[in-house]
Amino acid sequence: MSNRRTFLKQSGLAGAGLFGTSLFGVACAENTKTSDESLSHIRQQANQSHTQQFNMCGYAAPPLENVRIGFVGVGNRGSAAVQRMSYIQGVSIQGIADIRPEKAEAAKQRIQGPGHEATLYTADENSWKELCEREDVDLIYIATHWKLHAPIAIYAMEHGKHVATEIPAATTVEDCWKLVETSERTRKHCVILENCCYDFFELLTLNMIRQGFFGELIHGEGAYIHDILDSLVDPTRRYDFWRLEENTHRNGNLYPTHGLGPICQAMDINRGDRLEYMTSMASDDFMLKQRIEEAAKEYPELRSHVGPTPRSNMNSSTIRTAKGRTILLQHDVSTPRPYSRIHLVSGTKATAQKYPLPPRIATGHEEWLSEAEFAKLEAQYTPPIVQKVGELAKKVGGHGGMDFLMDWRLIDCLRNGLPVDMDVYDAATWSVVGPLSEWSSANRSAPIDIPDFTNGAWKTNQPVDISLEKGANTDVILV
Repeated sequence: MSNRRTFLKQSGLAGAGLFGTSLFGVACAENTKTSDESLSHIRQQANQSHTQQFNMCGYAAPPLENVRIGFVGVGNRGSAAVQRMSYIQGVSIQGIADIRPEKAEAAKQRIQGPGHEATLYTADENSWKELCEREDVDLIYIATHWKLHAPIAIYAMEHGKHVATEIPAATTVEDCWKLVETSERTRKHCVILENCCYDFFELLTLNMIRQGFFGELIHGEGAYIHDILDSLVDPTRRYDFWRLEENTHRNGNLYPTHGLGPICQAMDINRGDRLEYMTSMASDDFMLKQRIEEAAKEYPELRSHVGPTPRSNMNSSTIRTAKGRTILLQHDVSTPRPYSRIHLVSGTKATAQKYPLPPRIATGHEEWLSEAEFAKLEAQYTPPIVQKVGELAKKVGGHGGMDFLMDWRLIDCLRNGLPVDMDVYDAATWSVVGPLSEWSSANRSAPIDIPDFTNGAWKTNQPVDISLEKGANTDVILV
């Protein structure tokens, strides 16, 4: 733990040292300040602003016929991504970095097909920097623990690389701003790897919304309700108990993007609307403390997590957009509830919902449409990406295929010089809900403004193109 903390401090070179004089201008926000304010630094960072150096929304970087990738962090998600990427035409896996040599080697063994150098970087906790510094790498794919996402992404962009980072892209408001500033200054993409935006039902409803089926959207709901309590205290599941540390030292909606990302795309957030302000409320902890105490009897290394630390079981956050829409987000990883992401969109003409029950659509208050009626709509509105790659994605796998759809789409955009579906403003906006929810939960659910990372460009930015009218020429090679 001491080594990792030392590294995180050293990573300040990606912050103060690299940025020098900040572009931020602190705004007055007395209306959100409470008399006994907690976590005041979060509110202060949220009230900062910047002058946009270059609009990365809709930016088409020069095409890369061959996308040379370096992976950093190859535990569960990272190693699966290595295998998925090796099926895609025009990809060369140049390197794999992980502090655990056995994980890096295992990931390399998952590569399918020839043409991948995959040099391993495992000497120490900073070896990933060597990979980022290589001139023959175009994209750094980050799947480490959360706190390293932003420092690695910033370092990689500073060294001329596009970045794709697992969720959340950052855990602090400050790092969200740094990601935006670095991406704009270097003109390198910073893509948030939100796979739920490529779930087949989320894509279906997005296409239906674009075709006017739902009328005007009014409300959306999303969640991450997933009982991972036992895995939080299992030393074999997550390196150095990193996820437990997040859930014992932070209290908020810590993993918001699974539910929020698809809703933001449906509502054209950062591209015609924006998230304006939010509130958040957290329950007490009824389960986590007790489970940690029990596990610490077996694993002494858990003892540092025992005691009165800020934690909750359920967090509920509400968001209002500039156009007057509302969003409800929930987070619960420690109670025995059935898994649910709650993808719900409600408009003036129709409503759709998936989780905890199967996907369904309604056009009135009486009842949901029948299976036959749903199937008819599905056939009519299945979007082009699913028509083209959907069946292949199911064969490759990754959460039912949505992981592969996400990876294929990213590579196809980079190879054809197309704007990416999820840019740095999405990465910052969706991720910043985490720390903002911490502040609101700690301050009696007081409202807090959500930064406009686009600096007003959301008013004219164009919606994500889901037509596949351009590109879509990247093959999938199943060996």
